Amino acid sequence: MLIQLLRRHLSPYKRPITLLVILQLLQTSATLYLPNLNADIIDKGVVRGDTGEIVRLGGVMLAISLVQVVCNIGAVHYGARTAAALGRDVRAAVFDRVQSFSARELGRFGAPSLITRSTNDVLQVQMLVLMAFTLMVSAPIMCVGGIVMALGQDVALSTVLLAVVPVLGISVSVIVVKMRPLFRSMQERLDTVNRVLREQITGNRVIRAFVRDGYEQRRFGEANTGLTEVALGTGRLTALMFPVVLTVVNISSVAVVWFGAHRVDTGAIEIGQLTAFLAYLMQIVMAVMMATFMFMMVPRAEVCAERIEEVLGTSSSVVPPVSPVRELSRHGHLEIRAAAFSYPGAEEPVLRDIALTARPGETTAIIGSTGSGKSTLLGLVARLYDATGGAVLVDGVDVRDLDPALLARTVGLVPQKPFLFSGTVASNLRYGRPDATDEELWQALEVAQAADFVRELEHGLQAPIAQGGTNVSGGQRQRLAIARTLVQRPEIYLFDDSFSALDYATDAALRGALAAETAEATVVIVAQRVSTIREADRIVVLDEGRVVGAGTHRELMAGNGTYREIVLSQLTEAEAA
Repeated sequence: MLIQLLRRHLSPYKRPITLLVILQLLQTSATLYLPNLNADIIDKGVVRGDTGEIVRLGGVMLAISLVQVVCNIGAVHYGARTAAALGRDVRAAVFDRVQSFSARELGRFGAPSLITRSTNDVLQVQMLVLMAFTLMVSAPIMCVGGIVMALGQDVALSTVLLAVVPVLGISVSVIVVKMRPLFRSMQERLDTVNRVLREQITGNRVIRAFVRDGYEQRRFGEANTGLTEVALGTGRLTALMFPVVLTVVNISSVAVVWFGAHRVDTGAIEIGQLTAFLAYLMQIVMAVMMATFMFMMVPRAEVCAERIEEVLGTSSSVVPPVSPVRELSRHGHLEIRAAAFSYPGAEEPVLRDIALTARPGETTAIIGSTGSGKSTLLGLVARLYDATGGAVLVDGVDVRDLDPALLARTVGLVPQKPFLFSGTVASNLRYGRPDATDEELWQALEVAQAADFVRELEHGLQAPIAQGGTNVSGGQRQRLAIARTLVQRPEIYLFDDSFSALDYATDAALRGALAAETAEATVVIVAQRVSTIREADRIVVLDEGRVVGAGTHRELMAGNGTYREIVLSQLTEAEAA
C-alpha cells in the first residue's frame, strides 16, 4: 500500500527527485573520498614531513568538503519541498474523497478516524518520504561505496565487514518486524483518543448537566492509557535498536584496531590506511544506522498508508451521473415512487414502498414515531443517500440523473441538527448563495424570525459565529439555518424537524411568514409537534418505514389510528378538533 501510494502521488515530481538523487550521489561520493585524502595526508605528508603535500591535499579536502556541503543543502531543499508537496496532495486527495462520501460512508469511518487519517496518518507518510530523501538515498550509496573503498585500503582487514553487516541487518529486521503490529494498534488507539476527546468537547454541557465529569475523566484516562501502553511498547523496541547497533559498531572497531595494528606492525599497511579503513567502517555503520532509523519509521508509515488507501479506495454509494440532466422543464414537482432504503447488512429496511407526491404551492407534512424513517426519507430527496429500491423524482427526473449542482439549487434542506460554520452571520447565510445582497439576507432573517436578535448583536450581520454555532442558542441556530436556506431560494424546501427548538409563539409566527415566502414553492415538513403541521395541505403518516395514512388533519383524525394516537399524546380531544 505504501509503495502504491507513493508511486501514484510522487509521479508528478520526477524532475526534483532526479535532481535530488544526483545531488545525493555527488555529496556521498565526496564524503567517501575524504578519508582517502586524509590517509594520503598522513602517509605522504605527516610521516614524510612534507608540508607542501599537506597544504596541497588539505586544499583539495576543503574544496571537496565545500562540494559536499552545497550538494547536501540542495538535496535537503528538494527533499523537503517534494515531501511537503506530497503531504499536500495526499491530504487534498483524502479531503476530496471524503467530500464525495454519502452519509453511509461517513458513518462507516466516523469523523474522528477521518480526521486522524487526513492529518496524523498523512504526516507520518510525509515524514517517511522526507527522511527517505535526506537519508535513505545516500545510505545504500554510502554503505556500498564504503565497502568498496575499504577493500581498496586492505582486503584482508575487510573480512571484519563480512561479520558486521549481516549481524546488523538481522538485528534490525527482527526489531522492525515486531514493531509493525504495534504501530497499527497505535494509530487505532489514536483514533479512540480523538473520538473520546471530540465527544467530551462537543458534549461539555451535557457532561456538566449530569455531573459526569469523573466518569468522563476515567473514560479519557482509559483511552489515553491504552495509547500510552502501545507507545511505550514501540519506544522500548526503538530504545533497544540503538544499543544493539552501537554494540556491534564498537566491537567491530576494536576488532579492526586489533587486527590492523598487527598488519601495521608487519608493514602490510600504513597508519594512514588503517585510519582511513576505520573511517570507512564508521561510514558503513552510519549508513546502516541511517537505514535503521528509516526502518523504524517504515512500519508506522505502512500502516498509515493502508488507512489512507482505505479511504481513497472507498467509493461513494452516491455516484454522480455520467450524463447529468442540467435543466428541468417543470419547477418544484416532487414524486417518490415505491422508494425503499436499507443500510448494508441490515436485516430490515429503514423505508419500504414509500409513495408520495408534493406539488408547488402546497405544504406536505410527514409525521411518525421516532425511528419511523422520516429524516431518511428527506435524505433520499436531497440525495444524502440513494434509494435501494424505487425512485425519487424531481420535476419528473430521477435525482440520480440530475446534475449535483442543479439538485443543490433546486432542493434546500434544513437538517434536524442545524450546523453553523465558524465565520460571521453573513458568511453563514451566504453559504448556499455567495452573491446574495445584504437586503436579501435581512429579508430571510425577517421571515425566519431572526432579524431582531441579529440586530441586537454588536456587529449585526458581521457578528462572529463560533464553530457549530455554539455561541448562539439552539433556537437561534435553527432560525439562522432556516434563513440560510431561504437565501438560497430553492424550488423545494425540506424542513427536517426544523422548528423543534422554537417556542410556540415563534413557531407560529415563523410558519405564517414562511407560508407567504414559499407560496409558489414545494414545502415538505417533518415534525414531531402536531401544531406545526396540522394546517398542512397533506399529512403523510409513517410507521416502521411504511406509509400508513395520508390526508388532511381532519381526515386522518377521523380514519387513521396511528395519527390519532400521536395527536392525542400531545393535545386534548377538544384541541385536536
